[in-house]
Amino acid sequence: MRNAITERVAALRLQPVRPAGWWFDALLVGLFALLTGVLAAGGLLGLDTATHDWVVSHQTQATFWLARVFNFLGQGTPLTLISLAIALFLAVRRRNIWPILPVVAAFLITGIVIMPLKIWTERAAPGYEGPNAVDLFNSTIPAGEYDVSYPSGHLVNTVVWYGVIALLLAPWLNRTARLWLRIAPPAIVFVTTIYLDYHWLTDSVAGVLLGVFISRLIDRVPWQLPSREPQSSDR
Repeated sequence: MRNAITERVAALRLQPVRPAGWWFDALLVGLFALLTGVLAAGGLLGLDTATHDWVVSHQTQATFWLARVFNFLGQGTPLTLISLAIALFLAVRRRNIWPILPVVAAFLITGIVIMPLKIWTERAAPGYEGPNAVDLFNSTIPAGEYDVSYPSGHLVNTVVWYGVIALLLAPWLNRTARLWLRIAPPAIVFVTTIYLDYHWLTDSVAGVLLGVFISRLIDRVPWQLPSREPQSSDR
């Protein structure tokens, strides 16, 4: 009886993440707040504008379409559906709902975090041709038109959803494969999103900071996901 209670308590403990400790999470939030404050004060806007001007002048038809293809790695809806499909397969196979829970958590947290920030900061996308397009809190932008650029949802979704996929497939992937799954797609989406002029550079940096923070929160939860081999009770 005591062993069973001990095992249950151990199962409810927060899972380790790397880097360990909450200091890194605080750093991510602090950097996001600092970046937002600097942009609101007019800092780094020249860097965003210079990056925008460079990518516009260096686009070719071939590189544009190549970047657009790779940028689909960061589409939130397909990633959500892929994650849900994996979770449902594992849930049916193991006869429990645990695999579905991190997918639901990722969907809710990203929705709760991203859109309010976008609405609050009122930043235009680079394609906006109105005044002060690069500014935060630009109240001159017509509602619903180019006014939800900061932070980049592409990057938040990419970091979070590939983290969820890596979490669900952990029993079948070694550490190196999981690391590549978490790093490579966000890196590709980061570059292509900026190159395609979908977002300002700092939009994407902010998206990475928030995405890593959310992903670490999800990784910490003891989801009790199934192992590679079914337990005896599942057979």
